[in-house]
Amino acid sequence: MTAVSTHQMLLDPGMDLTLRPMRYPHFFDRFKDAIKNTWTVEEVDLHSDLADLARLSPAEQHLVSRLVAFFATGDTIVANNLVLNLYQHVNSPEGRLYLSRQLFEEAVHVQFYLNLLDTYVPDLDERTAAFSAVENIPSIARKAEFCFQWIDSIYALRELRSRADRRAFLLNVICFAACIEGLFFYGAFAYVYFLRSRGLLHGLASGTNWVFRDESMHMAFAFDVVDTVRQEEPDLFDAEMEQQVRDMLADAVECEVQFAEDLLVQGVSGMSLADMREYLQHVADRRLAVLGIAPMYGSKNPFAFMELQDVQELSNFFERRVSAYQMGVSGTVSFDDEF
Repeated sequence: MTAVSTHQMLLDPGMDLTLRPMRYPHFFDRFKDAIKNTWTVEEVDLHSDLADLARLSPAEQHLVSRLVAFFATGDTIVANNLVLNLYQHVNSPEGRLYLSRQLFEEAVHVQFYLNLLDTYVPDLDERTAAFSAVENIPSIARKAEFCFQWIDSIYALRELRSRADRRAFLLNVICFAACIEGLFFYGAFAYVYFLRSRGLLHGLASGTNWVFRDESMHMAFAFDVVDTVRQEEPDLFDAEMEQQVRDMLADAVECEVQFAEDLLVQGVSGMSLADMREYLQHVADRRLAVLGIAPMYGSKNPFAFMELQDVQELSNFFERRVSAYQMGVSGTVSFDDEF
């Protein structure tokens, strides 16, 4: 791999090291925006949730148990794909700056979920089982298999020389942005905010707010990469690739519906499987819209608490960050656009 490259396109092989002149300043802007969102796990008080955990119904306890089991390894999988597949092929020093920052954020998420399990699951054997969920809980194992399938799809590629190689890379980027961070995690966030809407587990919801913002920015960067490649190599985006994306998202929705069946099997008052399926379909259509692809489902968001959650928390976010760190945050955030 050469140290200096004269390439003109983002996916051309090489290792461009030159930040000036900056070819992709929008990637650098993403990096700077991510720095403004810095947070630490120590800011999240999960111990305030212990009283709530003790008064959950058996069905709600099952939901929370499955949810934290998914969290135990979800971000580790995303980090692995970032290191193994993304960093070497996004040939932009500005882009790699952002990916380095994203890797840090994934590590913070992993630490947050480690604290979550240590706090919520005091029994050591139960905690060990939660960390092994990808092996012993079928609904989580299916989601993990979906992720590993797409990690493996380009793992052997050292350079993106051919049109087929570049399309395979783009499908990996789209998968992790739209299906994993943009659907699997957003489904998980819906359960958290549902519980908060009932006055439960505010510590978990507080930490999830931070993760939510990070994940939204991860998706935005990934879709920036896709848009940049679309401008540089429009021939890669044809009807065949569009159908591959639609099939991928349909598969992801069914994985997440199976997970919902598991979480809601005991009957959770106020959250039905039908509503969860409709919500997931709605999210999938939102991801397709960002990619310029027609919706598959035409479903609406059935969860009012997801529409309102930004109104409830956004002002508190800015007040807390400015008072604690004297750090101004510019720009706007629209949570509805990501749902």
